Amino acid sequence: MSRPRKPVEQTTSTLYRGADGYWHARVTMGRRPDGSTARKHVQRRTKAELRDAVRDLERRRDAGTYIWTQDDIALGQWLEHWLESVLPMTARWKTLSTYRSQMRVHVIPALGQWRLSELRPEHLEEHYRRMQTDGHSAHVIRGVHRVLRSALNEAVRRRRLATNPALVARPPRAKDVEVEPLSVEESRRVLAAAQSTLHPARWSIALSLGLRQGETLGLLWPDVDLDDGVLRIRRAVQRHTWEHGCSSVDGAPSCGRKRGAECEDRTGGGLQLVEPKTKASKRTIVLPQPLVDELKAHRAVVNRRRLAAGADWESTHDLVFPAANGGLIDPARDHTEWKALLERAGVREVRLHDARHTAATLLLLQNVDIRTVMSIMGWTEMATAQRYTHAVDELRRRAARQMGALLWDEQVMK
Repeated sequence: MSRPRKPVEQTTSTLYRGADGYWHARVTMGRRPDGSTARKHVQRRTKAELRDAVRDLERRRDAGTYIWTQDDIALGQWLEHWLESVLPMTARWKTLSTYRSQMRVHVIPALGQWRLSELRPEHLEEHYRRMQTDGHSAHVIRGVHRVLRSALNEAVRRRRLATNPALVARPPRAKDVEVEPLSVEESRRVLAAAQSTLHPARWSIALSLGLRQGETLGLLWPDVDLDDGVLRIRRAVQRHTWEHGCSSVDGAPSCGRKRGAECEDRTGGGLQLVEPKTKASKRTIVLPQPLVDELKAHRAVVNRRRLAAGADWESTHDLVFPAANGGLIDPARDHTEWKALLERAGVREVRLHDARHTAATLLLLQNVDIRTVMSIMGWTEMATAQRYTHAVDELRRRAARQMGALLWDEQVMK
């Protein structure tokens, strides 16, 4: 009795013109991991373009370089899946909010219809050029590129995509912006002017320790040990966007309001205490003695305000720097106060984040080694430290004096 013959796997490609006017092909690519036959759908405007695409697929198949992917969904579909189902497992709220905005505003409307298999580096570069023409900065475009690259890397890991075109595409080069930290004299003028603010010690911490804005505003008194002269960074203040808490009708909120902040059942928004930015951000910092003394006096002032406010004091958190009513300080209001403080001190306008640059540079001026600076700032990578520390004039002059003494000073040569 003869054995049944094993069916011969079809390797020919089927080409046809569809009712949509496009040319289509079904190319047999081999077997999927589950054993079923993998046939790749290809679509082009002309028959010649389709034949070229089919021949390219067949060459890759025959050479063994073709990578099977689970399906061939559109870029927009993948990005929505990544943003809603994959990224929330690991990303912080602020990261997730930023990534959603970048993809939904800058990528999905323009490139979302492309199939993953059809996406090429040139498509991305052309889109970046259009963004430049529309007035977007290189900084914004490079941010979009980084997020898209991360999303497509995940598609490769999950076999939705063979290779990541964003690894090859080149975003526009961003202009280097030289940050000029405040000098010692400017820093002293700022601290002197800060004595008339609600919390003078808040600005002393900014310029001497370089804490991030959210870290400073999120400090609780249990985090500060004035007897031992240390403070511990364990949390930060962050503003979250309000979400609709009402039911959904045909994909739209039932309250009829567009913004979640306007919904009567809104949820999840407002000022909140969250985990610090990175694992290294959770750190313990030794305080300069003058700052310890200032914080002791500051605590007494806060206690007097709390007693005077009585039941009107918001006592949810035992904040080092509470708002006038005892609650969390809005970062936007804090930023406005920084601008007013600089004007009052007669100091040039710099970003609030530049106070962090200033603190790092002032530490270097005192010959504090870079590893200690990184520990105080909460950095783990040397590259980060190099972006935040600046060779100010005093450091340059000191280097010149040391080199002069080394090569020309006769006393040294002897």
